[in-house]
Amino acid sequence: MRAQLARVDAVLVQALIAAALSFAHLHDVASAAGQDGWKAWAYPVSVDLLLVAAWRRLRAGEAKAAGWCWFVIALTASLGANVATAGLLDLDQVPAWLRILVAGWPAVAFLGGTLLVHSSPAPHEDTEDVHDREDAPDPAPELPTRPAPEPTPTPPAISVPAALVEHARKVAAEHHTRTGTAIDTPTLRARLGVPAPMAEAIVAQL
Repeated sequence: MRAQLARVDAVLVQALIAAALSFAHLHDVASAAGQDGWKAWAYPVSVDLLLVAAWRRLRAGEAKAAGWCWFVIALTASLGANVATAGLLDLDQVPAWLRILVAGWPAVAFLGGTLLVHSSPAPHEDTEDVHDREDAPDPAPELPTRPAPEPTPTPPAISVPAALVEHARKVAAEHHTRTGTAIDTPTLRARLGVPAPMAEAIVAQL
């Protein structure tokens, strides 16, 4: 655990030293190009922020082309300042093209930072979800349900007067004496002159 912390501390110290040197070189170039006061200190901040924004976009795995493009631009600005202050450029006689680059850098940094931070990647679907939807069976169409048949209404019970039943017995007995057979419903109905339902009710009571 201590060895790991020592390695991390060494890397952190090295990164801080490199950042401080690069920061100072960018400040010196901006100051030599006519950006004095707080403006000279703002230039290295804008370069470092653009580097961080581009690196975060690369780490996120989104819009790698744009991330690499702005990362290279910011890295070129940082390396250019380091090389320029290494004695290859006379900071007392800064050429016009360098002054133009330094003056135009804020607009470039603003554009790059805005595109990297506020641009959203195109939405994409998970491949597994697409396969799951393709493999899912189609829903079966619902079959129309047939309405249940209505129950057949039960006919109301027919009330037959007792006198009519007694008269029907006499008619049936007379018919049996004359023919030797039991009287049937149509014959009884004809003899009594009653409707068919009532004749059936009378026969049921005989």
